[in-house]
Amino acid sequence: MAQPITITIPHKLGRTEARARVEASLGRFTDQMKQAGMGKIQHAWSEDRLGFQARAFGQGITGRIDVNDNDLKIEVDLPGLLASFADKIAGKLKREGTLMLEKPRDPPR
Repeated sequence: MAQPITITIPHKLGRTEARARVEASLGRFTDQMKQAGMGKIQHAWSEDRLGFQARAFGQGITGRIDVNDNDLKIEVDLPGLLASFADKIAGKLKREGTLMLEKPRDPPR
């Protein structure tokens, strides 16, 4: 049975800027997931929701990031094998998500 993780990270950026920062961080996010042993990473936007899927240790992981006016809501569904890592994963997601929102985006080149 899947173990859901839900994290809410408040921000004062507004929806447009928060979404832009999530979008700008996708490459780094994907690299971190690959370094953690995840493969076949896919993501797609639907309005202000970024859905993603990955595989780790032969297990499928799905998740969503909802970009709202005042917060990001991150939900990740961990399969049973990975559920024992839920607290560590939640802590890392909260730290990385907070840093992503606090750090200004690089200007376009």
